[in-house]
Amino acid sequence: MNSIPKENPLSKPVEEPLTSLSQLVDRLKKSPANEFVSISKNISLTIEDVSDFATWSTEKYTRNCIEINDRFELILLCWEPGQKTPVHDHGGEECWVYFVNSEFEEVIYEKDNSELRVKKTLSVSPGSVTYMADFMGVHSLQNTGSQRGFSIHLYAKPIKSCNIFNQALTKSELVTMHYDSQIELF
Repeated sequence: MNSIPKENPLSKPVEEPLTSLSQLVDRLKKSPANEFVSISKNISLTIEDVSDFATWSTEKYTRNCIEINDRFELILLCWEPGQKTPVHDHGGEECWVYFVNSEFEEVIYEKDNSELRVKKTLSVSPGSVTYMADFMGVHSLQNTGSQRGFSIHLYAKPIKSCNIFNQALTKSELVTMHYDSQIELF
């Protein structure tokens, strides 16, 4: 007699990868914030999926709003090779970053009295997801690849402002966040 293996009732069903920005936004709108981490790990976007929404600047990376509401903010960042964020916090909000392509470096700093010191440096590859929250410190991101790069940033609640640290990493300035474009998906 052949026995048929029974499925574990406690196992979570495997979700289909999120392969478009509209799928991602739809899933985020229908899910509680405590599922954002699993949603972030389920993103599978390519250059082709995001390139129609890109804006570029030779001066700095661009911030392109995909969706903003009272529960989350989703932004597409477009990077030329070598472009880097200033060292910054997240205004008290959580942040997940999905790296679509190129190579990136994330440097995490911790506050040591009135100064910041490097806590950790990560090399990030396409398809990776990172997480950052203010209790972990502050950070900067840089496109270290030789090509234009894309990253998707998901914030649990929108970030209205954040602290940017000067080059000496000794003083911060509260800045209001802005977008380079507002994307219309639907």
